[in-house]
Amino acid sequence: MKHVVSLHTNKGRKEADQFLVEGKRFVQEALQRNAKIVRIYYCSDIKELPDENSNSSKQCVSEAYLLEQAYKKQIPVEEVTEAVMRKISTTKEPQRILAISMKRQLEWIDIDFDNKEILLIIDEIQDPGNLGTILRTALAAGVRNIILTKGTVDVYNTKVLRSSMGSIFSLKILTDKTPEEITNFCRSNNFSLTISTMEGNSIYQENISENIPLALVMGNEAFGPAKIFHQQADKKLSIPMFNTVESLNVAIAAGIFLFEIRRQLGFL
Repeated sequence: MKHVVSLHTNKGRKEADQFLVEGKRFVQEALQRNAKIVRIYYCSDIKELPDENSNSSKQCVSEAYLLEQAYKKQIPVEEVTEAVMRKISTTKEPQRILAISMKRQLEWIDIDFDNKEILLIIDEIQDPGNLGTILRTALAAGVRNIILTKGTVDVYNTKVLRSSMGSIFSLKILTDKTPEEITNFCRSNNFSLTISTMEGNSIYQENISENIPLALVMGNEAFGPAKIFHQQADKKLSIPMFNTVESLNVAIAAGIFLFEIRRQLGFL
């Protein structure tokens, strides 16, 4: 149990290369996406496992059904008391199932892309809710590859994971990269480096289709993208706003940018 609790912290997650997957929906996503699950813990009040021959019992995914899938995948499963579940969970009102999963170790070579690719770069975003929301929105907008710079909140932070709604298992995410590494990668692979900044041209007046594949940089909530991204940018884009509003929440802005880019590409 001490090991599970250690995964509540960034230090513990880094040392173990593991993170927590909490709740029925998130565990279901991890099982479906073949995440490397080390162990599943469940609370003792989960009902009896469904009958394998009963299709109706599987239509509504229950904790018991998830345990059945874990058994089939030969994932170790351990029953714990409600008191223990409260101890190892990061939430005040924990759900009845929790898993430990290995982190995905990805590098530049793992990024695969085509000539309509949108590569999303997240530069030193600090709020876990913002990062999680961006990940979920990016997946919905057809993004496959995301790069996080050093200084960005830990992608395996439990608040990030809850906000992302399991999208982490469907994305290739590189972490702890420097702006210099990122700009070099973009240059080497002919990505048009595009940054979000209030000083940029309106995204609605730009022909994005001429700048694909595209790398979109969303910067820190307070300071925006790092200086090197400004210096190396091929395009600087903004969202026009009314009523003297100066800026938007970065997660909302990311959604507007990504779906406008996708709209201009004909949602291809």
